[in-house]
Amino acid sequence: MGCIRITVHILLFVSLRLAKLTAAVMLTRGVPVHLFSTFVPTPYVPYAVKKLGAAAGVMITASHNPKEDNGYKVYWCNGAQISSPHDKEILQSIEEQLEPWSASCWEEELVESCSLRTDPLNQINRCYMDELTSLCFHRDLNRSCPLKFVHSSFHGVGHVFVQQAFHAFGFSPPIPVPEQKDPDPNFSSVRCPNPEEGESVLELSLLLAERENARIVLATDPDADRLAVAEKSDGCGWKVFTGNELAALLGWWMFFNWKEAHPDPADTQRVYMLATTVSSKILQAFARIEGFHFEETLPGFKWIGNRIHELSKTGNSVIFAFEESIGFLCGSLVPEKDGVSSAAVVAELTSYLHNKNLSLKQQLHNIYQTYGHHVSKTSYVICDNPQTIARIFCRIRNFDGEASYPKTCGGVRIDHVRDVTTGYDSSRPDLRSVLPVTRSSHMITFTLQNGVVATLRTSGTEPKIKYYTEYCAAPGNSEASRLEDELEKITAALLDEFLEPERNRLIRRCD
Repeated sequence: MGCIRITVHILLFVSLRLAKLTAAVMLTRGVPVHLFSTFVPTPYVPYAVKKLGAAAGVMITASHNPKEDNGYKVYWCNGAQISSPHDKEILQSIEEQLEPWSASCWEEELVESCSLRTDPLNQINRCYMDELTSLCFHRDLNRSCPLKFVHSSFHGVGHVFVQQAFHAFGFSPPIPVPEQKDPDPNFSSVRCPNPEEGESVLELSLLLAERENARIVLATDPDADRLAVAEKSDGCGWKVFTGNELAALLGWWMFFNWKEAHPDPADTQRVYMLATTVSSKILQAFARIEGFHFEETLPGFKWIGNRIHELSKTGNSVIFAFEESIGFLCGSLVPEKDGVSSAAVVAELTSYLHNKNLSLKQQLHNIYQTYGHHVSKTSYVICDNPQTIARIFCRIRNFDGEASYPKTCGGVRIDHVRDVTTGYDSSRPDLRSVLPVTRSSHMITFTLQNGVVATLRTSGTEPKIKYYTEYCAAPGNSEASRLEDELEKITAALLDEFLEPERNRLIRRCD
């Protein structure tokens, strides 16, 4: 704890007992603590860190995992999750102080009696909802919106806050899924409380929407930092949008409204959009045509949060950022993905399009017509043997001899290879990747001659090799089915030629 042992505020989120223990340790060392008195969404912690000028923040959450998997997220004073060198310095401090502290440091009751502990809930909630209105562009339209929305909080913390966010935007409150409205660590109504899994886990939400004649379903994950969206299609059932598809809609919407307020083309020089490198390249296509800046980061929103902080110091603004696993940030209200604000923004986008006799699906098609179709696929194989994973990636890096990467995939020429594990990038004159080197995990990206971008990476928390493929077509190419067929072929070749699932006894995901 040495690197933050100073008299400043530390922000804590409640996963109750663990949060109280964390607070007690800080309080016994004379560190003032803001401890939320009830459950709050993950983005409230980094928001409060910045708002209250805290030195750091702690978020304790299992998100959509079993309660036994509770995790401990640490945010730095800039509001972003810790990165180098702070993560290494914290680890060093832990290793230097392995002797357990006395039992008095672990007394939960201290948080109830210590004068150094305060509850920031009311102040932070009020400030957040006030500032959230900066993302509201069509309040009058929202107030008269005839659409109904259903919201599931997936047994998590999102219900109250999404209701308030809708109110801040002028909407009637969304209809909650009653079985999933309140926090429940056993996730009793779903087999998997992860809205990213699609229609199968949205069953209760979709049934309720059918009964209520609601056209849009919004689902926040248990700690409310991610958002899933489904739309009723006339005569075609429900369309559950992928993270990449929602990013296309939200990115277009944020720039559309920004441009309305900033008609001078010169202003775009200080505007940025960000995405993780395994996410869709659709924002890059926007930037190429519209003239603003686009940047990629390594996977994980901590990289986006820290980049937002760096850009803000030079007078630049990030108006949208995302990762493909349904994590979105509209504006830069908080340097973290935010399901609460995203839910309200999606509602306003839907309301605006409805007034133009358009659906989300139709607008997505319009976007692809203007900026080029982007068809993507994301999945994984399971491998429990670290030696097998190491052997697979070693083979890829020495595919046609020592230090020689594959030259084709599925018979299509590979134009560029970027390997952030080694820092190699064949597309750059110096052959060095601009993304940080990450030797602790494997990640290799292939750019093919036909416009497909494919990435293989290992998971940091699970025994998986993930793969991400995307066909990035030119504007005006509307043959989506042909693009999907071509992408399927390349994806199959990526697995068979580079991962060799049967030979390496990899378990394919059952999609």
